[in-house]
Amino acid sequence: MSQTFSNNDQIGVVSTFSELINANFKGEMNALCWERNLDGDFKEIVSKLQLKENITEVFREDLLELKLSEQGKTAREIILNDLQLLTDFGASPSLNLLKNYERDEEFDFISTDVYSYHVDRSPIGTDTFLCTYHGAASDIIANDQVEQKILIPEVRQKLKDLHNGSEEDFETFLREYFFDLHYQPKPNAQPINLGLGNLWRLAVDHPEQKVLPCIHRAPVENNGEFRLLLIC
Repeated sequence: MSQTFSNNDQIGVVSTFSELINANFKGEMNALCWERNLDGDFKEIVSKLQLKENITEVFREDLLELKLSEQGKTAREIILNDLQLLTDFGASPSLNLLKNYERDEEFDFISTDVYSYHVDRSPIGTDTFLCTYHGAASDIIANDQVEQKILIPEVRQKLKDLHNGSEEDFETFLREYFFDLHYQPKPNAQPINLGLGNLWRLAVDHPEQKVLPCIHRAPVENNGEFRLLLIC
C-alpha cells in the first residue's frame, strides 16, 4: 500500500471493489481508494480512440472495435471490467476521452469550473467514483486546508454586488449558481494527487451524508496529452 494514502486520515485504502463500495466514511475520512498498479497499455488505447469534442464519451462498442496489441487488450479488459462492476453496483459510469474541460472565465474574482477545488452535490444518497487510466490525475485536499470561496470577504462582497438583491435571497443565489461549492486552498495546503489506475470513491454533499464532502479538482492537462477518465 502507498504510504501517502494509507497514512492519511482523509483516505481509506482498500484492496477489492467489494470493500470500496461497502466501507463507510467516518470522521475525517471522506475518500476511499482501491489502490491498484494496473498492467496494460492504456496509452495505446488513447492513441487509437477518436476525439470528436473536447470531452468525448467512449462506449463499450468503441473499445471493442479497436485493434490492439496484447498489452492494449489487457488495458481494455481492465476498463471493461471496471465499467461492468460499477454498472452492476447500480451506478452509471462514463468513460471519457478528455482534451480539456470548459473554463469559467465569466468572473475574474471567482471560478466555478472543475479546475477549481469543489465538492459534488446530490439530492440523493450517492458517491462520486473516478479513475484516471492515462494522463494527468485529479487532486483532493483536506477540508481543513481550504476556505469556502463565498466566505472570503472580498469575494463575498463582489457576489453581493452581483446579486443586487435582498439579504434573504442571497444564500439561495449562491446555491443556485453553485458558488457555494467552491473552495480556495489556504497557504501551505498540501493537495493529494489521486494517481493513475486507482479507483476512488469520494463523499458527496447530500442530506444523508455523515461526513464532510470530499473537495477535489480536475488537473490541468499535460501539454499534448489526452486524459482517459472513468467517472460516475
